[in-house]
Amino acid sequence: MTRAAKASKSRKTGGGKKWISKAIVRPGALTRKAKAAGMTVQAFARAKRKAPGRLGKQAILAITLKKISRG
Repeated sequence: MTRAAKASKSRKTGGGKKWISKAIVRPGALTRKAKAAGMTVQAFARAKRKAPGRLGKQAILAITLKKISRG
């Protein structure tokens, strides 16, 4: 595998330093959805992590970011 191919592969998998800021497209959206459902953000994320589309992606990201903050 060439050096260029390795670099492009790592960019696709989110290996950069600022991947979190690029991953958060709609700040606060999941929080608003959780409050509308009467749940905490983490409880809502755990309940919706297998939902299709954007909601599922937001939930998985919230769970991931929570794990990072614990570390």
